[in-house]
Amino acid sequence: MNRKDANHVDGILLVDKPAEWTSFDVVNLIRRQFHLDKTGHCGTLDPFATGLLVVLLGKATRLQDTLMAQEKTYCGTLRLGEETETEDLTGKVVRTAPLPESLTLEGLQALADSFLGEGLQRPPMHSAIKVNGQPLYKLARKGQVVERPPRPVSIHAFRLENFRPPEVDFVVECSKGTYIRTLGADLARKAGCGGHLRALRRLRSGDHEVKDAFPVEEIRTWDLEALQGHLSPLPA
Repeated sequence: MNRKDANHVDGILLVDKPAEWTSFDVVNLIRRQFHLDKTGHCGTLDPFATGLLVVLLGKATRLQDTLMAQEKTYCGTLRLGEETETEDLTGKVVRTAPLPESLTLEGLQALADSFLGEGLQRPPMHSAIKVNGQPLYKLARKGQVVERPPRPVSIHAFRLENFRPPEVDFVVECSKGTYIRTLGADLARKAGCGGHLRALRRLRSGDHEVKDAFPVEEIRTWDLEALQGHLSPLPA
């Protein structure tokens, strides 16, 4: 597509990302389908995760840093007793352990509460963070483990519910840059048995909520006029 022939559209499109799609896949679909000149998004979702992806079009791309800095809300499911190399269901199991017999929802919640507030989190090896110009996940695929300086994060809420051993559901409200699969794995280690995420869904990013987002399959049916009719306006 020749850039000078591309369509220029300004606005924010809320997308409900399906599992097995990367965030780039979603943005690329929208850019190609509507022949857009400028596109971006606010906060990568792992391919296994679903939920709200805030896609920026045209002048909205200038707001990327501001919108990415906003708080996020997620829900998901943590499986206890099985650690994986990626801290989620996409990696191979590297360690198993029985759940402590005394483990209860109340006990798990007390452990979850210990993560509330400001803290430091060490990014996982399977992430896009670069060390010496190399994304960590590429090093991880080669079996390499390198030092990752911990980064400041803020956990505003970490609520557990529906404990059905070995799985428990959760809701997290947190700052940008928080790795929820690492938070879940850290909680499971504190519980003494390890664990990994079986599901993860982004519910909110700043003032935007997934209930207002559009499925990819619906977006595929739109023309340019329909796209413009479904955009959220730029914030003042």
